[in-house]
Amino acid sequence: MTTKRRGMTEEAADAAIDQACRMLRMPTIRNSFTNYADRAGREQMSYRGFLAELLLAECDDRARRRSERRIKAAKFPREKSLRAFDFDANPNIDPAVIHTLAKCEWVQKGQPLCLIGDSGTGKSHLLIALGTEAAMAGYRVKYTLATQLANELVEAADEMTLAKTIARYGRVDLLCIDELGYMQLDRRGAELLFQVLTEREEKASVAIASNESFGGWTKTFTDPRLCAAIVDRLTFGGTILETGTDSYRLAQATKQRTT
Repeated sequence: MTTKRRGMTEEAADAAIDQACRMLRMPTIRNSFTNYADRAGREQMSYRGFLAELLLAECDDRARRRSERRIKAAKFPREKSLRAFDFDANPNIDPAVIHTLAKCEWVQKGQPLCLIGDSGTGKSHLLIALGTEAAMAGYRVKYTLATQLANELVEAADEMTLAKTIARYGRVDLLCIDELGYMQLDRRGAELLFQVLTEREEKASVAIASNESFGGWTKTFTDPRLCAAIVDRLTFGGTILETGTDSYRLAQATKQRTT
């Protein structure tokens, strides 16, 4: 089927562009081509320049939508960014180190990251923010609580779907485990969590946030040998950041009440 284009009116051209963009799945061009065309006329752009502007706008918008889908798929409990992190409130955290981590080379290399410190020192904020940076960089990310993951694995084992569940967690590029050390895990849950970590060892990154130093993890993992093996997998070749003991959330709340 051929279409006669010579002498096409502007209305007909607009309709044809709209239809073609729908068929080719180019929503950004469909929604904004008239604005770009008007600007191209005012600025006397060449045809090539006009086409480049349109295609780059579509590419940029597709990249943005892909990032949004990856962030949504990560299941972060709330939105956190590095830009919103108050480095002045916590001098234990070196901004240069965090911004280096934000480049995601450690995720590319499959290295682990451990954020250790008391409640209110920014561990979860950094965990979510760095996970978000990884998702924006094109990596598949999954966030979960330690107890939630252990319970899910136990249920999967009971339902004979453990291999499938472990494989699903093994496919993501970065697994973010929050609140590791807050609650004791039973032996079965701890052993299944160890299987997930073993599946990912030296292949894909794990980032954890814990309010306990490694020496206190025996309260979470009651088997000393299993505890040592888990610590080994979460620290070998990775980065350990200590966020300190002074809660800046508590300090801010106290300051606000005083004010």
